[in-house]
Amino acid sequence: MSLPGFDHRRQTHDRGCAAARLVIAAVLAMAVIGAMSASASAQTHPSAPSGPSVTTTAPAGLAVPSAKQPLGYAPQPAPIVPAPLAVAPTPQATAPTTPIKTVLKLHALMTDDGPPIKEGLVWRIYQEKSTQDSEPLVKLVATEAGGDAEFALDSGTYIVHAAYGRAGATTKVELTKPMRSETLILNAGGVRLSAMLTGEIAIPANKLSFDIYSTDADAGGEKQALVIGAAANKVIRLNADTYQIVSHYGNVNSVVRAEVHVTPGKLTEATVYHKAAEITLKLVADIGGEALTNVNWVILTPAGDQVAEYEGTFATMVLAEGDYTVVARHHDQVFTRNFSVEVGYNREIELQATKPVVQQ
Repeated sequence: MSLPGFDHRRQTHDRGCAAARLVIAAVLAMAVIGAMSASASAQTHPSAPSGPSVTTTAPAGLAVPSAKQPLGYAPQPAPIVPAPLAVAPTPQATAPTTPIKTVLKLHALMTDDGPPIKEGLVWRIYQEKSTQDSEPLVKLVATEAGGDAEFALDSGTYIVHAAYGRAGATTKVELTKPMRSETLILNAGGVRLSAMLTGEIAIPANKLSFDIYSTDADAGGEKQALVIGAAANKVIRLNADTYQIVSHYGNVNSVVRAEVHVTPGKLTEATVYHKAAEITLKLVADIGGEALTNVNWVILTPAGDQVAEYEGTFATMVLAEGDYTVVARHHDQVFTRNFSVEVGYNREIELQATKPVVQQ
């Protein structure tokens, strides 16, 4: 049965064309896939043996594209990753070299067989360096007080000095190894000084002082002063030797000299004896009266040599045993008196201002 106006032959023809177009599209798709596969295989395995040839037959009236013909597009090549740039190594900073230190351990003994000194030492380290004029330059580089000592020093030549009171010892060391130990023998002893008045009369310690001199004199005949103004009853450390002791009672003319020998490792006790007394002078209008002020005092020996001079209401001093003359000046008037000093006889002497000396 046919509908009016409908052409059965045209319908059949249209169906045939559609089928042909589907076949052509399939053949083209297969050709493109084959070409891509062949290209990828050639890039991956360029030397692979060729397989059996395959001939694709297209339907009549259709041309099959050749695999040797260029395609209308090219597959994306694999991305090329550039090789990383060579980076020059960063130079490492060279750490400054630290000089190697030598540990110097120091000990001191009073005598060869004596015990170590545990306190009272003063260590001084001097470094010896050469100069352009070949004279060695000595520089103090370290100090420490106490007993044993330890120093970290650069390699080199050093002078080590240990002081123990007025005693001391010195040695020279060359530091070349990481560790060095030195023991100094001071060959020292001690002396304790005191003084009394003849007759075993005690003298207040605060009115005494002592000077210590070496017994050797220099070219000018002067002896080297080692200690000046040392207090009484104090231990003074000295190298073993003989020394001259000068004892002062007061600060005028009561002076006693003696020699003392210091023995290594021993304490020597020495007592000297003075012949003196303490005198106080005052100027009065009447005997037993009040002292006059603003007085100038001069003390003379019988030969006229001046011993001392003072200003003030009173003149108090320690004088050696003997005879003296006192001259007192008050408001342009001069008064004098002779007096004597006896050992241990401390007293007050009045000078009466009634008969002034007439000045010529």
